Amino acid sequence: MITSPAFSGKRYAVLGLARTGMSAVRSLLASGAQVMAWDSREEPRHTLLQMFREGVEIADPATADLTGTDGVVVSPGVPLNRHPIAAAASAAGVPLISDIELFALARPSLPPHRIVGITGTNGKSTTTALVHHLLRSAAVPVRMGGNIGVPILSTEPLPPGGVYVLELSSYQIDLTHSLDCEVAALLNITPDHLDRYDDIAAYATSKARLFAMQGPSHQMIVASDDPETRGIALAEAARRDPGKVERADPVAIAPHQENWPSLQGPHNLQNAATAVAIVTALGLRREQILPALATFHGLPHRMERVAEAGGVLYINDSKATNPASTAPALAAFPPRPDKRIHWIVGGLPKGETLDECAPWFGNVAAAYTIGEAGPHYSELLAPVMPVRRSEMLCEAIRQAIEAARPGDVVLLSPACASFDQFRDYEARGDTFRDIVMALTTPTKAGAGAA
Repeated sequence: MITSPAFSGKRYAVLGLARTGMSAVRSLLASGAQVMAWDSREEPRHTLLQMFREGVEIADPATADLTGTDGVVVSPGVPLNRHPIAAAASAAGVPLISDIELFALARPSLPPHRIVGITGTNGKSTTTALVHHLLRSAAVPVRMGGNIGVPILSTEPLPPGGVYVLELSSYQIDLTHSLDCEVAALLNITPDHLDRYDDIAAYATSKARLFAMQGPSHQMIVASDDPETRGIALAEAARRDPGKVERADPVAIAPHQENWPSLQGPHNLQNAATAVAIVTALGLRREQILPALATFHGLPHRMERVAEAGGVLYINDSKATNPASTAPALAAFPPRPDKRIHWIVGGLPKGETLDECAPWFGNVAAAYTIGEAGPHYSELLAPVMPVRRSEMLCEAIRQAIEAARPGDVVLLSPACASFDQFRDYEARGDTFRDIVMALTTPTKAGAGAA
């Protein structure tokens, strides 16, 4: 794990004891800090006491005395706009910070390294994993962490010359104050997480903080031209050294995309162009980059090819939790005279429309609506495509399998959060994968009879 003498003798509170919070507690204790820790669930509190008999106080920092506390480490899942910790910390004059901020504070004690920070509404995980893959293929020491699911404090420190690649959500950026990335990328900004922000302008302001923390000689990569992204890029160009705000160039690499099986579709071309710009800024050469793009394997739950049976392709895109992230999935399969995609859509909605997806409705053979959004989405889609009100994911898959023909695609790309029926998008995607495999894999008896 990553530790630092910067924390020795200090006192921190940690709120939220999932993977990120637990890694922060371990790092702080190993660094010689005192820790107050809390989670609303009893199980992780009990686990923590079993792991650490000394140095940890179990108390809720929202109600405890925070006098003398150097920071409250808040897990990204804690909603600051609704949780009392914000007012409690403010009254005590204690900063709210993230595990990413702890990492930033630990940097001076680590071997010389560089940091890549990647944010945006959609495409963060794929771009982060791709940058990690390109650097590793070029034999550059590299670690990947952050919002991609690996707490960066839980990783081993890199040797001199290494690169830390961080996927950063707006929630993490909100709680980070001193992370100066040598290279940082902004993929796009579309409406999302508006339960945590007043409007898209506030959401964009959160994203902009990552780039405001960079020094003027460090590189910013911009991938898209939506109004919010454009505004941030213009503001950053005005304060940076010349040439330090660069736009990714998909056109330059588009002729090679057919050689990258896990990077198909216009959205993945943008992700690849951004990754190429990032690693080029870090010093990789074209002859190192292009061959490695062909060997990249996509992430689970993001345009994941689950199976191909009877000529039908099954795609798990459960990580598409808003319409803007589903739209590229619908666009990823070239149109043909007979519509191709059997689209499973729905869950806990983040808005009232599917407008971002509308340009590619012509690629859809039928929609199968599920979850809380199902009835409303059925009404939206019925005028433009056949719709089945499936309600449950298992029923949607069964209906899509029955309707699909060779050459078709059964696509789970819900455009919604998962929390109405599943623990998270991963559980939803795992369920899709399991059901597809169960319904499309012949039994031994069946195979013998054939």
